[in-house]
Amino acid sequence: MASSSSTAYSSSSSCKYDVFLSFRGEDTRDNFTSHLYAALCRKKIKTFIDDEELRRGDEISPALLNAIQGSKISVVIFSQDYASSKWCLNELVEILECKSKNGQIVVPVFHRVDPSDIRKQNGSFRDAFVKHEKQFKRTPEKVQKWRVALTQASNLSGWDSRNIR
Repeated sequence: MASSSSTAYSSSSSCKYDVFLSFRGEDTRDNFTSHLYAALCRKKIKTFIDDEELRRGDEISPALLNAIQGSKISVVIFSQDYASSKWCLNELVEILECKSKNGQIVVPVFHRVDPSDIRKQNGSFRDAFVKHEKQFKRTPEKVQKWRVALTQASNLSGWDSRNIR
């Protein structure tokens, strides 16, 4: 009999990780994200952080999909160039699908970016989508899916690094 205090998602046998970290490596891997990862590991929190070796193409690899789907919590670290990465945007779409279908907890961290720039896709987020729209002229639904995901995620309660240390 399952414990009454466990949620359906956390009691699932598919949960391999406590936390999945989604981030733009070039922006935060060697600073904020590496410190967050180390802190989580010190607390014995089983955390998935991507390995450069996993990236082979524009689509999410099965190993990364499994890691997202097998996590209780996803921490999405939004940074200046997050939206320029198709990889990050695809991860975000999958994370939000897991939130919707499985109740996965999603915690956004706004690392040196204004949440409203993400929500309204201003600044570097607008610039990234200008490029995506040119590249994906034949599949505008893909770009629209990314836009919706960014808006949804930026509306979640999270942490703004400009307001906390």
